[in-house]
Amino acid sequence: MRAFIFPGQGSQAVGMGVALAQASAAARAVFEEVDDALGQNLSRLMADGPPDDLTLTENAQPAIMANAIATLRMLEIEGGVRLADKAAFVAGHSLGEYSALCAGEAFDLPTTARLLRLRGQAMQAAVPVGEGAMAALLGADFALAEAICADAAQGEVCQAANDNGGGQVVISGAKAAVERAMALAKERGVKRALPLPVSAPFHCALMQPAADAMAEALARVAIRAPLVPVYANVTAAAAVDPDTIRGLLVAQVTGTVRWRESVEAMVAAGVGEFVEFGAKVLGPMVKRIAPDATATSLVTAADVEAFAASL
Repeated sequence: MRAFIFPGQGSQAVGMGVALAQASAAARAVFEEVDDALGQNLSRLMADGPPDDLTLTENAQPAIMANAIATLRMLEIEGGVRLADKAAFVAGHSLGEYSALCAGEAFDLPTTARLLRLRGQAMQAAVPVGEGAMAALLGADFALAEAICADAAQGEVCQAANDNGGGQVVISGAKAAVERAMALAKERGVKRALPLPVSAPFHCALMQPAADAMAEALARVAIRAPLVPVYANVTAAAAVDPDTIRGLLVAQVTGTVRWRESVEAMVAAGVGEFVEFGAKVLGPMVKRIAPDATATSLVTAADVEAFAASL
């Protein structure tokens, strides 16, 4: 069995999508459709930068999604490979869950772009710049990271935000609490504690205003049952019911991205092959979590062509 997976924030880079658009009319059409949906020349920002503007959450989120879906559309339209025929499940890391749902046709492309633009704006607005922070704990398992966060909180928010597997857990919360957690991590034998260059503390309780904004937006949007089940970040379990998915996407804003458990659950369900679209971020993560699984990352037109030929 095979799962199609979609990357999250941090996988953006100036120049993303350019070669793909030159090689594929299907990919070009995706970038044009997203530009139209947002009323913005996002594809030019992706191509030319500046990097600081592309990195803004409200731009990075729809850009990463557009790049992933453009890669998928090239595979589907020009490679003749239907997702429903070749994937048993879809999943995505944080914003990648929206890409996964778009891939599975739960959302159409313009709706996905607009939701991610709003999500980025709402997440950025939830916490004043400088008041929150995130850090990666390398060489920590999830239980240790949770214990460190609990001890460091001291009445402030400090949570395990992403369980990425392979001994990498990202924590998030109030700046001072995250700094205390980093100091505690070193005392408790964690190999490294690295502050992350992010503009807001994602996936923690401080994001509640953004969760409220997404609840309001998602209530107005039609969600169809995806073509294949989606493994949700906050439950690490498969979902197909539209109302359930709506609730999971709201919970995801403040909840932990349970990526390690999601991969383990997909493997337990029979998945032996993971195919990542648009970046090479999740593929290596999968290999650390499930060394016996196959992980392929499709980034270039040549990658897409080779994968289509292999099926």
